[in-house]
Amino acid sequence: MRCPICAHGETDVIDTRDSEDFRIRRRRQCAKCKRRFTTYEEIEKEELFVIKKDGRREKFIRQKLLSGIEKSCEKRPVSREKIEEMADWVESKLRKSGKKEVSTTQIGGLVMERLHKVDAVAYIRFASVYRSFADVESFEEALKKLKKKK
Repeated sequence: MRCPICAHGETDVIDTRDSEDFRIRRRRQCAKCKRRFTTYEEIEKEELFVIKKDGRREKFIRQKLLSGIEKSCEKRPVSREKIEEMADWVESKLRKSGKKEVSTTQIGGLVMERLHKVDAVAYIRFASVYRSFADVESFEEALKKLKKKK
């Protein structure tokens, strides 16, 4: 690893830490200028594809997942940290499944599983879009199921 300050080619690893998201944080020190810097090593993830309801395939984009969760949690007492945590959990579940293609149904089911535990209103908001509620009866049915689970 080259030093970003003096470009010398020899650095020493001072400290190494693992994290839950398959990244390794390394604290390094340049052998020449003695300056310290941090690097992150990340496992190269295989591409994951999403099968849409109409049969189209597209690359999994974490930002889209995050955006859907954010919209359902808008103006709710759900922290940004909790939203990020939910997105991390869903993505982790999808990647650990070992499948290269996942359906929007699988993704939506995982999101709803987490939202159900975090915030009932956010859960209903997400479910209304995900399940394409067409009428008030659909909402009432979802609310009844939610009340039974609690």
